[in-house]
Amino acid sequence: MKALVTGGSGFIGSHIVDKLLSNGIEVRIFDMMESPWHKQNAKVEYYQGSLLVLNDLKKAMHGVTVVFHLAAIADVSEVFKDPYYAESINVRGTANVLEAVRDNKHIDRLVFGSTTWVYSNANSCEVDEDTPLNAPDNFYTATKLAGEYYCQSYSKLFDVPFTIVRYGIPYGPRARAGAVIPIFVNRALRGQPITIAGDGLQFRNFVYVEDLAEGNVKALQPIGKNRIYNLDGTEKITIKQIAEVIQKIIGDVEIEHIPARPGDFSGKDVCSNRAKNELNWHTVTPFVDGINRYIEWYKQSK
Repeated sequence: MKALVTGGSGFIGSHIVDKLLSNGIEVRIFDMMESPWHKQNAKVEYYQGSLLVLNDLKKAMHGVTVVFHLAAIADVSEVFKDPYYAESINVRGTANVLEAVRDNKHIDRLVFGSTTWVYSNANSCEVDEDTPLNAPDNFYTATKLAGEYYCQSYSKLFDVPFTIVRYGIPYGPRARAGAVIPIFVNRALRGQPITIAGDGLQFRNFVYVEDLAEGNVKALQPIGKNRIYNLDGTEKITIKQIAEVIQKIIGDVEIEHIPARPGDFSGKDVCSNRAKNELNWHTVTPFVDGINRYIEWYKQSK
C-alpha cells in the first residue's frame, strides 16, 4: 500500500506521515514545500505541486491506493484576512483532489480532514456525527463543510470512497505558529503577557497530534468507508485554563484579556464514541502531559 498525503509537510500531515510509516505503509507527500521533518527519510517521496493544478494532483496520485487530504488554509485569522484565497485552496482545491481520485480508479479511499467547528451553530450543546448542522458564522468552517459535502456528493455520483474525520483542536510538536498554544508559549517564554480573546471561557476538547494521527490511520479500516468520525479529546479545556497551565509550567507570566474575535467557536460537547466503537480509537495523552511535551520540543527547536 502507498499513501499520498496532501499537506504532508504541515503540522497534522507530517504526523500522519510518521504513523503511516510506522504501520509499514509507503508515503508520498504532496505539498508546496518539502517536509523539514522527513528530508533524510528515503522511505518518503515528495511531490511539489498546487491543489489548484488538477494535473499536478493526478500525477501525484499515480500508483497510490489511499489519499489523505490535509492541505488547507487552517489558520482562522488568515482565512478572515483573505477569504477569497482560503476558498480557492480549501474548496476548489478539495474539488480538484476529488476529481483526481475519480480519475484514478485504483484509489481505495480518500480521508478528508475536517473540523469539529462544523458543530459551532448546531442547536444542541452535545453533538455527534448525526447532529444536524446549521450554516456557520465562521468562513473557515464554511469551507470545511463545503469540502465534506463535496466528498459525499462524489461518493454518491461517482462512487468515490471517502472517510471524513472531524478534528478537535490539535496541539503538540510541529504546531503552526499561529495556533493558540504556540502563541501562548512563545509569548510566555519571551516574558510577554499571554493575551486571551474575550473572557477565555470558550472551551475546546484539545487532542494531542500523535493521537489524532493514529485516528486518521485507523480510519482506513473497511468499516470506515463512507463514514464520518469525530476525533476529539475528552478533557474540556478553556482558553483561560491553557494560559494558566502554561503560566504554571513556565513561571512568572502575566495574563491579559483582549476583545473577542469575530465568529469564534465557543465550544460544544463533541462525542467521539463512534470512532471508539468502530475504529478502536481514543486519546491516550493527558492535556498537561501534551503541553509539557510541546514546550520541551519548542525549546529544543529554537
